[in-house]
Amino acid sequence: MKLAVTVWGNRISPVFDAASTLLVAEISDKKISRHYYTDFDPESPVDLIHTLKKHHVNILVCGAISKTPASLILDQHIHLISFVTGNARQFLDSFALARTVEKKNRMPGFKQSCMNVY
Repeated sequence: MKLAVTVWGNRISPVFDAASTLLVAEISDKKISRHYYTDFDPESPVDLIHTLKKHHVNILVCGAISKTPASLILDQHIHLISFVTGNARQFLDSFALARTVEKKNRMPGFKQSCMNVY
């Protein structure tokens, strides 16, 4: 499984539109096997889609996100887990192990139904 998290410093960016960096991680055997950072243009959702496809990301984790970029992401069959908060690396370690979003990482607006795909 390969996922990307929009980051602001070492935290999950609270607002998707303000992020310009992705932390991309590969998860296998309930651990992060590889991770790296890559930039994208937050003004262009098309650029983000291109970046996600280029890196073979199938799950995007972010904070609050508006409907337009969310729809574009979902239209590309990329699973979106939004309204997530916290330290990005700690979140990834936790998610790799349990494949769920802990309560401490849920912002208002988080929907548990997003987690039913695993």
